Amino acid sequence: MSKPTIGFIGLGLMGGAMVGRLQDQGYDLVVIANRTRTYVDRAVERGAVEVTTAKAVAEGSDIVMLCMDTSDNVEARMRGDDGVIAGLKPGAVVIDFGTSLPASTKALGVEVVAAGGTMLDCPIGRTPMHAKDGLLNLMGSGDKAAFDKVKPVLDDLGENVFHLGALGTGHTIKLINNFYAQACANAMAESYAIADVMGVDRQGLYDVMSAGPLKSGMMDFVTAYALQGDDQQLAFSIKNAAKDVGYYAQMCDDAGVQSMMSGSTLDSLRGSIDAGRGEEMVPLQVDFFADRFKG
Repeated sequence: MSKPTIGFIGLGLMGGAMVGRLQDQGYDLVVIANRTRTYVDRAVERGAVEVTTAKAVAEGSDIVMLCMDTSDNVEARMRGDDGVIAGLKPGAVVIDFGTSLPASTKALGVEVVAAGGTMLDCPIGRTPMHAKDGLLNLMGSGDKAAFDKVKPVLDDLGENVFHLGALGTGHTIKLINNFYAQACANAMAESYAIADVMGVDRQGLYDVMSAGPLKSGMMDFVTAYALQGDDQQLAFSIKNAAKDVGYYAQMCDDAGVQSMMSGSTLDSLRGSIDAGRGEEMVPLQVDFFADRFKG
C-alpha cells in the first residue's frame, strides 16, 4: 500500500529532524520555508518538493503537519487565501505538533471540518535527537477515526503514541506538563543559586536532594549545567519556556480560574528574557538567579 504524501510546515530544529525521519522512512514530502532554509534545503536535496504557500502545501498533500512556535503562527498558516484550509484535499488530515492554546486548536478544527478535512493536535515530548530516530512521545487527540488513519505515520515518528481524547486534549496535557516541568526546573535553578549565597556546596546539595523523593529527570537536567556546565541536557530556550508557561496561565484564565503556581515561574522566565537571556537554554536560569541574588 502506497504511503501518503506529507506536507510539512515549520522546519526548525524539531520539524527538520522530523522531516528527515519521514524521508528516511520513504515518505514523499511537500515543504515550505518559514524562518530559515537550513532544513528546507536538506529536505529538497533528498527529494522533497518546495512550494511557496501553505495553500500549495495542502494542495499537494494527504496529511499536513505543522510544527510552529505559537498559536498565532499556526493560525496565520492555516487561514487566509494562501492558507492550509484554502487548499485542503477532501479527507485530508491536519496535525498540529506544536504547543498551542487549546481554544485556538478547537476553533481551527471547526474550520478544517467545514473545508472537508479533519484536524488533530499532537504535541511532542522529547528532543530533536529523539525525532531523528523516531523516538518521540506524541500526545495525539481529536477524531479517533482520523487518528487511526494516520497512526502508522505517527508510529514512524514516535516511540510512544497516545490518543488522549477530543481535539485540544493533547495541547491541554502538554501545557500542564510544561508548566510543571518549568516550575521544577526554575525551583532547582534557584536552589543552586541560594546554595551559593549560603555558602553551601552545590554537589552536597544535589547529593542530599537526589537521595529522596525529589529526584527527577528535570533535577538532573539542571544539575548537569550547575555542576558540569552542560546546558544541552535540557535544550529548550528560556524564551520558549516562557511562552509555554504563559499559554498555561492563559488556558487557566480561559477556563475561568487563575493559576496560583505559575506566576513566580513566569516572572522568573520573563525576568531572564528582560535581562537578555531569552535565547539561552533553561538550565542557565541558575546563572540568572545567581546574578539576581548578587544584586
